[in-house]
Amino acid sequence: MSIITLTRGAFSGGPELAERVAAQLGYRCVSREVLMKASEGYGIPEAKFTEILDTAPRWWERWQEGLRLYRIVLQAAMCEVAQSGNIVYHGHAGQDLFPGIRHVLRVYLTAPMSYRVEQVRAREGMSETAALHYIEQVDKARMRRLQALFGGDWRDPSRYDLVINVGAMSLDSAAHLIVEASRRPEYQPTAESERAFQDLTITARVQAALIVSPKTRNLTINVDVDGGRVHLSGILANLDLERDIIRLAEGVPGVVKVDSEFESPPIEYMYP
Repeated sequence: MSIITLTRGAFSGGPELAERVAAQLGYRCVSREVLMKASEGYGIPEAKFTEILDTAPRWWERWQEGLRLYRIVLQAAMCEVAQSGNIVYHGHAGQDLFPGIRHVLRVYLTAPMSYRVEQVRAREGMSETAALHYIEQVDKARMRRLQALFGGDWRDPSRYDLVINVGAMSLDSAAHLIVEASRRPEYQPTAESERAFQDLTITARVQAALIVSPKTRNLTINVDVDGGRVHLSGILANLDLERDIIRLAEGVPGVVKVDSEFESPPIEYMYP
């Protein structure tokens, strides 16, 4: 099972390139179905994710407090989609959805502003000035939301394995580079990396189960997984909730065993 993620600025040819790479490798090309999976599996309407991840900035004030919920559910949904095998994911934050997984090839697509302006003008019929302004607004809004969701600057090249300037070559050439890179030994799954991916999936599933449950969604719970064995820890003002937390974790697919280590808060926090 191999994974390629393509992250790009707006109007940098990402969807078209992803389709070509997927076709050449025989992989599945994935984008919005991640949102559908999140909606179906965790009861979060697709419209909510669309509002967070799309380009219009109007969501910011209304959804800032719920970003942790959407980040956790989005990662869990993405891990579920990747369970089915080889995929090319093009979309926002792909490089951050599989932390620590060795066999993920993280690609960043960039392009000169002149290239992007021409793409907007061709698709939207805008003037050059209007297209430039539109791209600047989209980039600014995307940078704010992705930084809030995952931290860091998504345009930092050090976050990726391969950076491609699609304004300097054809999409066929760009696809060839990605395909060849994906076949290198560094990006082939190993027993160790497959295990790490399964542990990441279980971690994301447990975190999502806890955050969508009304009883536990406001708790800060540490989730550590090793070979399907889940260790839960944190501080609970009400230790009676520990049973509910363990029950939710035990109900997650792939969990082999659950143990916990919760503490009561210091007494000075209980009685100020």
